[in-house]
Amino acid sequence: MRQDVIQTLASLVRINSVNPAFEGGRPEEEIAAWIADFFEQNGIETRTQEVFPDRPNLIARLPGRDAERRLIFEAHTDTVSTNGMSIPPHDPVVSKGRLYGRGSCDTKAGLAAMMHALVYLKQEGIVPPCEIWVVAAADEEHSFRGVLKLCEGLEASAAVVAEPTDLRLAIASKGVLRWRICCRGKAAHSSKPHLGVSAITNMARVILALEADSQEQARKVHPLLGPPTCSVGLIQGGRQINFVPDFCAIEIDRRLLPGEEIPDVLAHYQRLLDTHREWDAYMEKPMIEDNALETPSCAPLVSCASGVLAGLGLPAEPLGVPYGSDASKLSRAGVPSVIFGPGNIDQAHAAVEWVDCSQVEQAFRFYRELMMRFE
Repeated sequence: MRQDVIQTLASLVRINSVNPAFEGGRPEEEIAAWIADFFEQNGIETRTQEVFPDRPNLIARLPGRDAERRLIFEAHTDTVSTNGMSIPPHDPVVSKGRLYGRGSCDTKAGLAAMMHALVYLKQEGIVPPCEIWVVAAADEEHSFRGVLKLCEGLEASAAVVAEPTDLRLAIASKGVLRWRICCRGKAAHSSKPHLGVSAITNMARVILALEADSQEQARKVHPLLGPPTCSVGLIQGGRQINFVPDFCAIEIDRRLLPGEEIPDVLAHYQRLLDTHREWDAYMEKPMIEDNALETPSCAPLVSCASGVLAGLGLPAEPLGVPYGSDASKLSRAGVPSVIFGPGNIDQAHAAVEWVDCSQVEQAFRFYRELMMRFE
């Protein structure tokens, strides 16, 4: 076991990098500074890229034989909230081959492995075929502003994004679209409900229509991702128990398949509402928009990564994952991207977050070999 990788992971977990959008959050400046110091101590040049004040991306660079080509390894530094955790979130404990703590799985394990893979090449005097960047990106857990900043004017041949994939190579992922649908009603005293119009009752009809529509949409099946999904996660309505409610709102999470464009999806739901104007329903501007990812299995990055995995005795067959990541933004910017990392998504964001230390070491080996082999 490479204890240096695990020690670096523990150091990253000790730093509170909960996204500032969440309770108890802090800017990523502290963790970015720690990572910069790590690379500088190992003779690797770095630079920061401001996303928001005190919230930078950190980019480490190792020159390659072909200065015209660049391979990016990216992981985010921010985490979700620690609310509801049943273990100390920033006290990294190693027990029975697992390291515990917030961010240990999502995605500081992948980040630590990428960092040490780059340092290995530097220490061994290995010049990779193309330039290598390791990017520690801000703000993935809230609005993806870190990777969007990275993509401004970016030129790269390919990218590997760390997310917990159980050491499987993911070439497809669902996108996500979140927005509100609101219904208007007419207020009245609850003793005379016939004088009012219940926005809650109208919203119930909207929800039933969405459910029926989802069953129709489920006929579209992607070979790696399955069908699209639509989930109503929040509902708010009414002002007082003895009022007929004049307003109700729901928040919708729609998971997108490759090929589904966001304007087309929104237009589909608008048409659904337009056929029932008696519901007095309208849609608000989306809160989150993220397209799906699909990198062809024949892409040079996928072929090379699959070969590396096979050589390490790991499953080499690409798959799809249902969650989003920074990879889709890189792909939309013209950079063929895959997702790969240690840990299981079921441990991410959990009350007890942990990662298998042996997977962290295997991820280090994968990243190292890919850095040396991708041309």
